Formats: sequence, structure tokens, C-alpha cells
Amino acid sequence: SSLWAGPLCAHLLGLAGARVVKVESTRRPDGARAGSRPFYDWLHFGHESVAVDFTVPAGRGVLADLLRAADVVIEASRPRALAQLGLAPERLDHRAGKVWVSITGYGRGRPDRVAFGDDAAVAGGLVGRSADGRPVFCADAVADPLTGVVAALGAMGALVQGGGRLIDVSMRNVAAAFAAAPPADHGPHPVRTVAAGTVVDCPALGRTQAVLPPRAPVAEGTAAVMGADTARILSPSTELRRRSDPR
Repeated sequence: SSLWAGPLCAHLLGLAGARVVKVESTRRPDGARAGSRPFYDWLHFGHESVAVDFTVPAGRGVLADLLRAADVVIEASRPRALAQLGLAPERLDHRAGKVWVSITGYGRGRPDRVAFGDDAAVAGGLVGRSADGRPVFCADAVADPLTGVVAALGAMGALVQGGGRLIDVSMRNVAAAFAAAPPADHGPHPVRTVAAGTVVDCPALGRTQAVLPPRAPVAEGTAAVMGADTARILSPSTELRRRSDPR
């Protein structure tokens, strides 16, 4: 996957202890590499990087081997893209308990429709309102981070239950679910707006805490150079190559 939603899912699984291998096409690398470097580093620090050419048989074979070796696959391609490569999930042999996370704009049932974070949010009705009542974007590409979090929760839940599932994550449907969600219940901790800003009260402790402003994520280091781990991971002696045989 690329850009935001899929990489955030992988980032969260990595924080939970997963080994994450990012696989990119040498002809079409992740477009986020050309964006904010600190943001890219935050999402990908600590992940291994493999780059191969998906347009040639050898590259497709490598990708198939890595898909077979994985316990969790995260991809954000339109279904026909992997089908054209001969790598649709229904055409592959899978390890027992594998979880396949498929992130698309409108779900696998609507394969020709694409979406990005902003338009997926609008399609799902997750919008704000301007002072004169006009709809406006609700945060920056908000369907992307929400989808990444939901996809990670889905993957972890499936693993806990034994795996063996394909999780169809629609960015539009994720946005719609949040748009239709009831107001948050903060339980015994009332949230109030005061002259200085927003505060949270704790009746049990008799304390009030100001709600702090959002903090930009900070990477622990830099992400791997594209393809930096290709030779090592594709060596016949590596664990991933040995795991690629489903038997």
C-alpha cells in the first residue's frame, strides 16, 4: 500500500510488535516519498524495504512469494490491478491463518471507483459546516487516518480469532460510520469549554486538566531507502523466502 491509510495500518501493527516489510514497484514507488519526509519517516521508520519490477515475470514471482510468506497482507490496490498480475487473493495459496487487508475507496464490490482521503470523507458524509452552513472538509484527508486505524483494529481482531480472513475496508464506509456515530460519551469526565479553552474535569480526584493541542508525530529515525533490504530478504536462505512455501 502507499500514501497514508495502508501505511498507517502497518505502522500501528509494527508498534504492536509485527515485522513490517514494505514492498514497492520500482516503476511506481510510494508517492508519499515525494511529500513530507518527517511524515514519511514517522510512518515507515523501522520497516524493511523491498523494491521489484511488477511488470516482469521475475518481479511478479517475488511479489507472489512475499504474499505467501506474510501472516498479514495490507494492500490498497483496485482488485483488477492484482488480478492482472495474477496475484488476486483468490488465486493464491495462503498460509494457515493469514489475514488479508484490502483497502479501497468504495469496497471490493465497486472495483472501478477510486477515492482519496478528502473525497472519501465527503462521500461518507463526514463533513464540517462553515459559519454560513456550507459543507467543508472535516480535517485534512480525514478518511485516510480513520481507515488506517480501523484496518489495524480489524487485522488485530482477525489474528486474535485465528485469522484466515479477507478484510474488505472501504474508505467511504469508514467515513460514513464515523459520520453516523453518536456523540462520544465521556463517562464520568465532563468536557467543558472555558475562556482559556477546553478542559476535562475529574470529579473523583477533584482535578481539571486542559485539553492539549494536537502534537505532530515525531519519527524515531529515518525510513529505509527504497529497496534497501531487497537483496537480503530475497536471498534463498532468509526466513521469508522459506516461509513462502505454504506446505
